[in-house]
Amino acid sequence: MKVVCSQNALNLKLSLLSRVAPTNPSHPILANILLEAEGDRLGLSVFDLSLGMQVWIPAAVKVPGTITVSAKLLNEMVSRLPNQDVEITAEDTRVILDYGSGFYQLQGISSEEFPALPSLDEVEPLTLTANTLREGLQSSLFASSTDESKQVLTGLHLSFQPDSLEFAATDGHRLAVATANQPITQSPPPITIPAKSLRDLERLIAKQDVELLLRCDPTQIIFDIPNEGRLTTRLLEGNYPEYHKLIPKEFLRQVTLERQLFIAALERVAVLAAQKNNVVKISIDTDQQQLKLEAEAPQLGSGEEHVAAQISGESLEVAFNVKYLLDGLKVMSTNDIQIQLTSETRPTIISPLGGMDMTYLVMPIQIR
Repeated sequence: MKVVCSQNALNLKLSLLSRVAPTNPSHPILANILLEAEGDRLGLSVFDLSLGMQVWIPAAVKVPGTITVSAKLLNEMVSRLPNQDVEITAEDTRVILDYGSGFYQLQGISSEEFPALPSLDEVEPLTLTANTLREGLQSSLFASSTDESKQVLTGLHLSFQPDSLEFAATDGHRLAVATANQPITQSPPPITIPAKSLRDLERLIAKQDVELLLRCDPTQIIFDIPNEGRLTTRLLEGNYPEYHKLIPKEFLRQVTLERQLFIAALERVAVLAAQKNNVVKISIDTDQQQLKLEAEAPQLGSGEEHVAAQISGESLEVAFNVKYLLDGLKVMSTNDIQIQLTSETRPTIISPLGGMDMTYLVMPIQIR
């Protein structure tokens, strides 16, 4: 194999792939990246038997062929090369990087041992835009759990409707549900996709305005970007919570306010809140038509902020984890938001006014 490609293009793709390659694999070759030179392009693939990614970059292929080499080592080496063409040559199991004023030789492993990525070519694909997928993930993925003991909650639940996709994620303390308008030619059953895999997908489709092909079966899902790349991942097993039942239908209080003003005030009181338990107390003042935000760190200090708002319903004091509030507010893109709540112990709903159809549920914290 002998191929010439741009260092910049190679470096961008290797930085994505090196995140996917496992650091402590069950077999040595799973820590490697598969290089495939064919036609006028170079293919790069990693696969840990659960999550796989394949990308293509333009290249001048002098001798077609395949080889695998350490993903971590190749990424670190290429990232330090100057921005110019790099020639990659495979001789037996040696991989040589030559960029004119220097060369490096790395030990590889034959590609025959590298496991094939799933294809699901027999499954009829769904077509969706990168923008739709990106917006849905941005509006929900942040609420997924990091607790591996609740594995199904470490994923994002994706449901298919005739004219929309519904994205949902929860960690048991908060719930984000986003609906994206998207014509769906078929309606597979709902699936739960590992959040980690979807964060890698977000990086793969960042800033791209293309159509993707989605294929899934009961155990895995594949996202194909024609002529660009592919991500494949196993689905999570288990029943996802019936989250629609958690969302209240009626509320006694409603608050409308400017999102950025609210974020700025929360970030200031969060400095003190973070010193103890991340709790911010919010006083909803109907008479003054404002919110009072308070945080206190014993022996360190206390703080108070006032934010103008349009309020209907009686005044109320309620407390939240300030990080949960900020996480949800920052993924919204509208100028104004609406907060709907009933009491200091019932779920609170935060929604953007306009923009993406998103519902963010946060459980208050009881103040003793």
